[in-house]
Amino acid sequence: MTDMPADAHKEQSEENELNTQSGSNLDSVLRPSSWDGYIGQESIKKNLRVLLDAAKQREHNPEHLLFYGPPGLGKTTLSYLIAKEIGAQIKITSGPAIEKVGDLASILTNLGEGDVLFIDEIHQLNKNIEEVLYPAMENGSLDIIIGKGPSARTVQLDLPAFTLIAATTQISKLSPPLRSRFSGGTFRLEFYTPEEITKIVKNSAAVLDIQIEDTGARAIAMRARQTPRTANALLKRARDVAQLDNTAITTQVVDQTMDMMAIDAMGLNEMDRTVLRDIIEKFGGGPVGLSTLAASTSEEAATIEEVYEPYLIQLGLIQKTPRGRTATEKAYGHLNIEFTGE
Repeated sequence: MTDMPADAHKEQSEENELNTQSGSNLDSVLRPSSWDGYIGQESIKKNLRVLLDAAKQREHNPEHLLFYGPPGLGKTTLSYLIAKEIGAQIKITSGPAIEKVGDLASILTNLGEGDVLFIDEIHQLNKNIEEVLYPAMENGSLDIIIGKGPSARTVQLDLPAFTLIAATTQISKLSPPLRSRFSGGTFRLEFYTPEEITKIVKNSAAVLDIQIEDTGARAIAMRARQTPRTANALLKRARDVAQLDNTAITTQVVDQTMDMMAIDAMGLNEMDRTVLRDIIEKFGGGPVGLSTLAASTSEEAATIEEVYEPYLIQLGLIQKTPRGRTATEKAYGHLNIEFTGE
């Protein structure tokens, strides 16, 4: 099996986010190429530098790593930086792309000594494939069953030393045995601060040779859902508007762009507001279950849970309870709806 490009297997949550995600060319151009260029996630970077430096001194491959968190926070970028730091080749695939045990076997046997294997959305691996992955991670071996029935026999192949880096947006769906095998550490990527997003917007503008005022960069950051990928997508749209007006990206240009995209001052798009309105107007503010909310909004439950819900929770607009989702008083205020709760 050939190495699968990450963009060929983007999870649906990424496809739906803002409906304006930039393409693979923009992603690769804007991806930081050094630790200093990677803004944010300072605690994770500090831990990774210790892990990588120690592995170098021992002349061993870094241990296996797991990154989790909402889409667009930099899990793939961190994997590229790790591979560059240790001077290794990186091979990229995703959970949905590995459909059969033979697919995984082909990927593993084509790894070179010291390679990094990055598996995105690893929670979508099926259990049979997980079973094959366990000895590969622990012992560097691949067990292959040849034949069927009583004549079947197991052949064990030695694999080159490699580092598995996995990413997921739903760590709760990883089985405990798989999660425990990431001996290098499990790291949660956090949402970015407005200051960090502003720096990212300015850096991206410089890379793309876009003229942008400080206030314009800040205006984009405030609507970027605390997510670098979204910030870069909004920057690209604002660039289009500014280009037609033959001007730099100013606050006015950003406001005009956001109005066209129906993105409000808090970064909420139309689907975000639909989720909030349905909880408030159709279900009395909640609680309402995820499947019921998905049916009400005509959106897939996984998309609500992975794309829209984390940001709405981060802003304090909804709460998750054992009985379902509820809208907060802040959500009522944002939609200019009278709050009738306690």
